[in-house]
Amino acid sequence: MRPKSLGWLELKIAILYDRLRWEEKAILDALKSRGVEVEMVDAKVKVAVQGKLRSIGDIVLNRCLSHFRGLYWSAVLEAEGIRVINSFWTSLIGGDKLFTSLELAKASIPIPKFVVAFTVEGALQALNEIGLPAVVKPVVGSWGRLLALLRDHEHARAIFEHREHLEPILHNIFYLQEYIEKPSRDIRSLIIGDEVVASIYRYAPEGEWRTNIALGGKAEVCELSEEQCEMVLKAAKAIKGEIVGVDCLESNRGLLVNEINTTVEFKGAFSATGVDIAGKIADYLIKEAKK
Repeated sequence: MRPKSLGWLELKIAILYDRLRWEEKAILDALKSRGVEVEMVDAKVKVAVQGKLRSIGDIVLNRCLSHFRGLYWSAVLEAEGIRVINSFWTSLIGGDKLFTSLELAKASIPIPKFVVAFTVEGALQALNEIGLPAVVKPVVGSWGRLLALLRDHEHARAIFEHREHLEPILHNIFYLQEYIEKPSRDIRSLIIGDEVVASIYRYAPEGEWRTNIALGGKAEVCELSEEQCEMVLKAAKAIKGEIVGVDCLESNRGLLVNEINTTVEFKGAFSATGVDIAGKIADYLIKEAKK
């Protein structure tokens, strides 16, 4: 294992990735501008050989788009005693919508009502618990893919029966959430350590109910109250998240935490707010690597 560095110039930080997006390039540039040696680790190419990974870096930032690829890489790296951000546990919980909801509920954080079922008939019965309309989501997934708004039982049955035949088997876990009547937007807050570094409204594009920037949504600056900041920080801490995006919905019950993203994209937040998010991530990694 490399000796612990005393100065920034001796640090080595690894970025684990499987798709080189704008965010990974921005973090790489920020680290290099601070004189840090960076190893870019392509999780699709590099072989995770136990006992031969100690030189990968003082700390590893997991930026894998694939939930399972990043999760298993984190497990191997942590078994070698290497510090990973976000950790295996955080990636496991935050990458699964059901696990996240359970942890948030245990922490008494306001969230939309949810139910889970494991068969088509069970899912149809579950709708009676939360009512219609409702939303069905894959337990693992991003960018709003495979989300469906269910308006009646006939439509719901068609969606459920289709999902029943999808691979992988995770699609047979029917995670259902109440539909929240809200403005055509949600709120994403970027958390780094103990700080809310930026918050944005994400507006749904015309004719779309999903607010994902990847689907064409637009971003605007959002100013959270002190109480709301405390809530999103508490949500991040519920899954021990260090660098995460907390997504919230406005409702007649106040702000509800909807999801947490553990490999959060922030190009839209940077464009809307001008906050140097990549630089703040770099500074956090340096601070943690020097501990």
